[in-house]
Order: sequence, then structure tokens, then C-alpha cells
Amino acid sequence: MAPGSVGIVQTQYYTFAEPPHELELESGELLGPITLAYETYGQLNEDKSNAILICHALSGDAHVAGYHSPDDKKPGWWDDCVGPGKAFDTDKYFVICSNVIGGCKGSTGPSSINPKTNKPYGLSFPVVTIADMVNAQRHLIDYLGIEQLLTVVGGSMGGMQALQWAVAYPDRVRSAIPLATTARLSPQSIALNEVGRQAIYKDVHWNGGDYYDSEFRPHAGLSLARMIGHITFLSDTSMHEKFGRKLQYGDKYGYHFKTEFAVESYLQYHGDNFIRRFDANSYLYITKAMDYFDLANGYGSLARRFANVKAKFLVISFKSDWLFPSYQSKEIVSALMANGVDVTYCDIDSPYGHDAFLLEVDRLTDLMRDFLKNVFVKAERELVSL
Repeated sequence: MAPGSVGIVQTQYYTFAEPPHELELESGELLGPITLAYETYGQLNEDKSNAILICHALSGDAHVAGYHSPDDKKPGWWDDCVGPGKAFDTDKYFVICSNVIGGCKGSTGPSSINPKTNKPYGLSFPVVTIADMVNAQRHLIDYLGIEQLLTVVGGSMGGMQALQWAVAYPDRVRSAIPLATTARLSPQSIALNEVGRQAIYKDVHWNGGDYYDSEFRPHAGLSLARMIGHITFLSDTSMHEKFGRKLQYGDKYGYHFKTEFAVESYLQYHGDNFIRRFDANSYLYITKAMDYFDLANGYGSLARRFANVKAKFLVISFKSDWLFPSYQSKEIVSALMANGVDVTYCDIDSPYGHDAFLLEVDRLTDLMRDFLKNVFVKAERELVSL
């Protein structure tokens, strides 16, 4: 295993909201029992002041670092940032990551068994929101006995969760690091999500979401949805550098409709790979949760929504990110500053587009490591003075 790896890790499961104590969702519907899949890395210190919650993006899961077995060839999705000596130093911090409700990687979602019918929920699963996801995470943090998180961090949809944590539970979040994210989805982003959903709806095997007992799954629709989404993760510059107009095979056009360009092959690879690890209905539910996300909704303005925030912020955006452009992070920063919140902002010049929050490891490590060090030192001083 690579130096700095957390090594072999095991996914854990926490079940709560057992009837008649179901979780009330934003929609007013009740959901329970709920299981959350989660992983932890490092050790929780005696005063429980070193806990960091990492929130994953749309297609992520609880497996943020390490390996599940000695034969596992692929580490967790943010392994470069989590481990001894890394940005989230597991020699110093206790790191937690859980799969969101509505997901398909161990947490309760549409592919889970509905205890009332003993069949998969399918579309009978209630619509969940980012706030619902965070509320469920809060139950997990309670279960772990942690009163206050040192930081909540995440990119893309993970950043939305970090923002939601800061406004929903201001006394329980000491700092927040939202990366490449937004306080509300733009019409363009909603439109792109809808095109992906329509690809799934129109798959002949989707069957209104009731496909779990069939030998056929809506793989074609889900693969296409992922291909569309993957285009939004890249930038024009990164696509030029990675693919240009290179042909996959040979050096002449075939004048046919088979895969010819390297970029075509790349998208098909990621689409085909995605269907092996993700559920089409979860894709529908999670993208819809992102569409509904609007922190200012019901508050008149984003500044008013941040009025009770107590966390210190490090907000990071990327200049080539056209899915969640820098201006959306700047709106967050302005709203925080209007409330006198301690906020640091960095707009990184990177060619990688939206994916930069996963790829710009060195620059992110420098920024996040220094930020966390200052937050942790202050936390320890305050605890000593009590």
C-alpha cells in the first residue's frame, strides 16, 4: 500500500429512526428505520474535539480513504487527502464519512427493502433533500457521542451539505470547508440534471423505477446520464489537454458511427463503469435533492440565512469550473461577510474544471492543512480555559 495510507478499513452501519420514531423529512413524510453506512479513520481524542466530517458528492460513498481488502486495487475516493500526514491527518484527526440517505452504497435508499412490503422501495421511497441528508448525519454524530465537529468539508454536493450543517446546527460546527459548490442550484445545473433523469426515464428497462426483480436494469439510461454529467466535471482546457482530437484507433477517420475519438471512448468507459456501482433510482433521488437545494429559500436572502452561523469558513472555488462557477462561491463569501463571519476565500486557477476539488491535491492540502491547524489550536485553547 502507498505511504500515508490508512490501510484496511471496514464499513460500519448505524440504524435509527425505528418506528414509531421515524425521521420526519422536509416533505412532511416519515422515514424509518434508516441505516447509514459510514467509515471512520484515526482516533477520537479524549475531549472529542478532533472530529472531521467529510461529505461526499453525487456519486460518492462512505469509502473516502484506504482499502477494503489486501486485494483491493482502488482506494477511497479522496485517499490523497485522508491519511497520516495528509490534509486530513489521521494521526491528529478523527475522520468520518457516511453515505447519504437516498444513496445505494449501504445507506437507506430506493433500492433498500421497505419493511412494510418486504420489497425494494423503488419510487415509493420518499423524496429526500440535502437538509434531510444532513439531519440523518446529525443522528450518526449523536450516536458517536460528538457534540461539536471540528470541521465539515465537502466538494460539490458535499459542499452543499457542509453549508447546510453550518446553518442548521450552528453550535455543532466549529468550521466549514465548502469546495466547488453553491448555495443554490442554477437553472443551467437543474437543466443538466433533468436531461440525465430523462435518459433514465426513457430507458425501456426502467419500468417506473420497479426493476429490482428483473434480470434487466436501466443501464443504458444510467450510463448516458453519467456521460452527460461527466462532461460537466471537465473544462474545455482539460479536455483539450487530455484528448485533443485524437482518434482512439488508427490515424484516419472511418466515416462511420462507431467510437472513433478518444473523448468518446473516455465517456463510454465512465458510463459503463458507473452502472456497475450505482443505482439508477438513487441517481434520480440525489439529483432531485440537489435541484431543491436553495439555502435562501424562505429567508429572503442568503445573508439572512447565514445570520446565526458561528463556524469559521474556508471557501474554495476553481476558475475553470463551469458547473458551479466561481461567482456562486463569491455569493456565499459575500453573504458570510455581511454577517461578520470569519471567512477565507480562495479562487484557484486550475485547468481541471469541476473535478479540480478531487485533483488539485497539493494546493488543497496546503490551504486546508493550515486552516485546520488554526481551528484546532483555537479549539484546544478554549477547552483548556474551561
